[in-house]
Amino acid sequence: MLERNKFFSSIFGLKGSQKGSFSDYDLNSALDELNSLVGLTNVKDLIKQLEAYICLEGMRKEKGLKYEPLTLHMIFKGNPGTGKTTVARLLGKIFKGIGILSKGHVVEVERADLVGEYIGHTAQKTRDVVKKSIGGIMFIDEAYSLARGGEKDFGKEAIDTLVKAMEDHKNEFILILAGYRDEMEYFLNTNPGLKSRFAFQFDFSDYTIDELMLISDKMTSDRDYKLTFKAKRKIYRLLIRCLNDNKLKEGNARLVRNIIEKSIMNQAVRIYKKSSIEKSDLIFIEDVDIPDNIFY
Repeated sequence: MLERNKFFSSIFGLKGSQKGSFSDYDLNSALDELNSLVGLTNVKDLIKQLEAYICLEGMRKEKGLKYEPLTLHMIFKGNPGTGKTTVARLLGKIFKGIGILSKGHVVEVERADLVGEYIGHTAQKTRDVVKKSIGGIMFIDEAYSLARGGEKDFGKEAIDTLVKAMEDHKNEFILILAGYRDEMEYFLNTNPGLKSRFAFQFDFSDYTIDELMLISDKMTSDRDYKLTFKAKRKIYRLLIRCLNDNKLKEGNARLVRNIIEKSIMNQAVRIYKKSSIEKSDLIFIEDVDIPDNIFY
């Protein structure tokens, strides 16, 4: 697994200026970050498969056998806060590291970045974004919004331009479309040539309560904080209440982040009033610091 970047780049014949400064350390760091995420087993499995595939393709090339680069356009389906944007950013780094992408940057766009105000404006705006995405990933969140306006809406022109770009710039960039599960299914059926161009479709499931608790532990430890047992119990009860109110799917990991950030603010207010502040005061988040309610 050593010298990953050099080996994989040699397979794809990337030239000096394309390789950039991405190192083996950067790739391993990105892989470690991906593997540290809670859940997302299907995405992690894909990366393992790609490493194995590319390694064997390199061997085939060295032995004079035919090899074919993969087309890796993807669909991410799931509720907010399930890790879609986070994974897209990490994939840019990882695909750069293993030689699939020459730059690995991620261009995050929404409907307003692609759809213009008059005839012909949309196609040019969309082509401009594609141009910026060459060598990296174009990530369109709430992609289904491009199809909401019906046949006469300029969003359809953006879709048609994207479909053409996927063919014209085959293997030069990766397009990731993301959004709610049902809306994305409808969106993919709006253009006959769209669905067949996405070989990889991933469902980002809502996190379970136990997974959200693991996320809360990670969020606090990453900031050098610790939750007391009573604080954890209060967060657990708060999440159960959100689940029962059918509000959990509206936030997922974002909901946990809001809880932790609000708790840190409450802790600051609490200990700021103390005449003497110890190191442990700065670290531990108590149950009194956990908010009673989360507003969306």
